[in-house]
Amino acid sequence: MEQVTSVDALRESVRALPRPLALVPTMGAIHRGHMALVNRAQAENASTAVSIFVNPAQFGPSEDFTRYPRDLEADLALLREARVDLVFTPSADEMYPPGFDRWVDPGALGTRLEGASRPGHFRGVCTVVLKLFNLFRPDRAYFGEKDGQQLLVVEAMARDLDTGAEIVRVPTVRADDGLALSSRNARLSHDERRAATVLWRALCLAQLQYEDGVRDARSIRRRMEECIASEPLARSDYVSIADAATLEELDDVDRPALVSLAVWVGETRLIDNIRLPG
Repeated sequence: MEQVTSVDALRESVRALPRPLALVPTMGAIHRGHMALVNRAQAENASTAVSIFVNPAQFGPSEDFTRYPRDLEADLALLREARVDLVFTPSADEMYPPGFDRWVDPGALGTRLEGASRPGHFRGVCTVVLKLFNLFRPDRAYFGEKDGQQLLVVEAMARDLDTGAEIVRVPTVRADDGLALSSRNARLSHDERRAATVLWRALCLAQLQYEDGVRDARSIRRRMEECIASEPLARSDYVSIADAATLEELDDVDRPALVSLAVWVGETRLIDNIRLPG
């Protein structure tokens, strides 16, 4: 496995990799969810590259950039064991050199849900992902379904800006109790980790209501909010039942829907989602 830290070295290394080339963009703190992306990429491509970069541009001034979990040596050990071909670990100055002043507008999809709660978040996501696509020129890029809105935003950007990269969706990896694996889970205390399962319980409640024939999105949201409120350590940021393509909120689940939520558990903000067929 080769590790590079500079843009110039990356360009040279990428040219030597057999095609098709897969890219797995990450912010590090590698866990089984990331490795599911890596394993899928390796199964479908001749070469697999991983980027590890905690992107400051997607964090707001009051968010947890400095506290975001980081363990580069452990990450590299896992990727080396998996026989990844190339890992890119740039500094912030390498990705955003002095004078950097060009940003990617995420469009309407980026203004809702996470975009409303975290202004500027998707501008930062789209900018860094487009930069990575320009550097790697991947044939395929792998993203987890846990970040459902991010997946939609990146798919739209890749399509609209003609990146040539196929965006591959990989199902969410969950712990035995249903909690979606996330690097931020490492920040939860024992009691908070137990409380965090309320996200999955609320999503399962939505699924059960849908299976019971409920199509009133407002009713489903209300039951989900009540579920979250029943957990003393949790507080809801948003609960959404939205059109799976546009993310416009639905009154009735009469089309494919993304059921998503953001919940604070202590001082850690977690997100998750499921899809309903409509």
